[in-house]
Amino acid sequence: MKTWIYGDNNNRASVETWGSEEECKRILATLNGCSGCYDCSDCSGCSGCSGCSDCSDCYGCSGCSRCYGCYDCSDCSDCSRCYDCSGENAKGEPLVIPIVADIHNRIYEAASKPGALDMAHFHTCEKTHCRAGWAVALAGKAGYELERRTDYVFAAMQIYKASGYEISPCRFFDKNEAALKDMKELAGV
Repeated sequence: MKTWIYGDNNNRASVETWGSEEECKRILATLNGCSGCYDCSDCSGCSGCSGCSDCSDCYGCSGCSRCYGCYDCSDCSDCSRCYDCSGENAKGEPLVIPIVADIHNRIYEAASKPGALDMAHFHTCEKTHCRAGWAVALAGKAGYELERRTDYVFAAMQIYKASGYEISPCRFFDKNEAALKDMKELAGV
């Protein structure tokens, strides 16, 4: 669980990433024209960007959404889900989307055990997760790496999609009972 410090326009920075509350506040002050972005730094002159993460030194971008890990971008327009602006990280490693075979049955089986589902928290412990957390956990090391390099909702959505089902992100914010009911229906149990 991260400790978030919020700035203007619902932008946020995590103490775990930046080291202190003061540094988070300094980083947040460097954002201009962004909203709902997190752990980005030194972006300026951007307009209408939202939900981006881990971007830095971008300038004059417009309408970007859910981009992550981008840097030194300028005058980008209507980008969506960019990743280092090339689909690779700084080491040239591609973003891997793992597949969970028989995803509906496996997630329902895991989440339906007593105490195994906690929709209020992503990963409570090794044996308790929310629905998105179970998708990541069942994808193993590749799932956790995808989560680390993006975020938990994006990672879970991509794992579901690669596994043959396009899930609405709203399903990751259901209450326990509603989530378990939907998982059960999809599993055909």
